[in-house]
Amino acid sequence: MALSRSVQGLTALITGAGSGMGRATAEVFAREGAKVAVTDVSADAAFEVADALKSQGLSAEAWPLDVSDGDAIVEVTQATVARFGGLDILVNNAGISAFAAIDAPAYDVVWERAFTVLLTAHQRLVRAALPHLRASKHPRIVNIASTEALGATARDSPYAAAKAGVTGLTRALAVELGKEGITVNCICPGPILTGMTQGLSEEDRQTFANRRTALRRYGDPEEVAHMTLSLCLPAASYITGAVIPVDGGLMARNA
Repeated sequence: MALSRSVQGLTALITGAGSGMGRATAEVFAREGAKVAVTDVSADAAFEVADALKSQGLSAEAWPLDVSDGDAIVEVTQATVARFGGLDILVNNAGISAFAAIDAPAYDVVWERAFTVLLTAHQRLVRAALPHLRASKHPRIVNIASTEALGATARDSPYAAAKAGVTGLTRALAVELGKEGITVNCICPGPILTGMTQGLSEEDRQTFANRRTALRRYGDPEEVAHMTLSLCLPAASYITGAVIPVDGGLMARNA
């Protein structure tokens, strides 16, 4: 059988698409012919990305979305389906930084926020999208976790725990939804040049990259976006439950 390597005409809802990896994912999918729902907690960022794509003749619409708001998730999912006529691909990308020492006074606040945005939002989006994915010929879910789910850093237990939850959710849903042909996969980005790493100096970034990654550099958001695209191709129909590091060899390197 001939399996397509094109997302032409498919509809993708991407969270956190106003910047960083989410924006790169929206751009890659739109360039490949997908109809893209650009969602972000920043309305200005979402509309800027969608307008830039539409100015190139690509198919995109923007919706503000705070993924901690369960009602808003349902509303935006329904609006996406109404606008594009269906939903084929869900990319759970929206994220926040959530670092706190275990004995920090604000630890519980950071913990609750981390789990709400980084994990609970994922399952809420899946549940909102599921009726529409079931109607798709090529239903795909990609959850964005982190290499912090695979090996942690000091003072990041809220973030690491939530991201580890994303990998567990991915595997469980892959098993549960596999009989329906819905694939569920997870990407674990390593050090990527995004807003979360902009606070680091170039010298500090390069030192870390030289010490920890095989490729001796930080990744570009588009490099993560292309892995996301690959998992969403119709031809990727036998890949599910995978947890894939996109980390420049960080997890492979001992010394």
